[in-house]
Amino acid sequence: MGRVQGKVALVTGGASGIGLSTAQLMAKEGAKVVIADFNVEGAKQAAEAIVAQGGEAVGVFLDAGNGDSIKEAVDFTVEKFGLLNVLFNNVGLTNLQKDLDVVNMDLDEWDKLMNVNLKSVLLGCRYAIPHMIKAGGGSIINTASMAAFASDAIRSAYGASKAAVAHLTKYVATQYGKDLIRCNAVAPGLILTPAAEKNIPPAVLEIFKKYNALPYNGEADDIGYTVLFLASDESKYITGQTIKVEGGHYIANPSIADFNEFMKNTQA
Repeated sequence: MGRVQGKVALVTGGASGIGLSTAQLMAKEGAKVVIADFNVEGAKQAAEAIVAQGGEAVGVFLDAGNGDSIKEAVDFTVEKFGLLNVLFNNVGLTNLQKDLDVVNMDLDEWDKLMNVNLKSVLLGCRYAIPHMIKAGGGSIINTASMAAFASDAIRSAYGASKAAVAHLTKYVATQYGKDLIRCNAVAPGLILTPAAEKNIPPAVLEIFKKYNALPYNGEADDIGYTVLFLASDESKYITGQTIKVEGGHYIANPSIADFNEFMKNTQA
């Protein structure tokens, strides 16, 4: 038996990166998966690849900035597979050119990120929960970020939106736990998704690695396996939590890597 055998899962932002990894892992472990993404062709191709490997999946369009589109994706999932057990709210935006410090950020970008990164999570939960109650319970997993817990020189709106996702997760868990609905979040650090590797210079990736406790950066499957665990009954006594998957990047005094280098040079 697979770890999520017989469950029906809706994965938003599932055409690439963390969402794609999660969709593939859930299908491999027995779930029927709806992959929803603005890149509908990518979502359909991902679903076709899963089906070719013996899984069950379908790709659909999703505009996470539009509430009607979110409801349509949830309703489609139930119409297609008869119920909904797992929701992975994974859509997120960031804009390094407009989401700056609080004095200089584009305020329209603030509104856009709050709508896509936060309101889409709220609406995903809002539309999925009644179906999960009918199904006898379910698991909701939201993608937060380590930006929710550590500040930066820019990305003020992104960090605020992800902090709100982490806290909203607790509210959903509190309000619907008695209905056998669990709600947790996962907070990735730097993850080597195709988008990250395309947009982040190799030298910057090395800087992140330098300050990790582990000697490597994360990969999409590191998040995918965490979400799979939270979707499965293996985590049936875990709710309202945000699990940080970040290679130990944030656990130590931030100067420790430089201090170790200093000590090595002193002893040489």
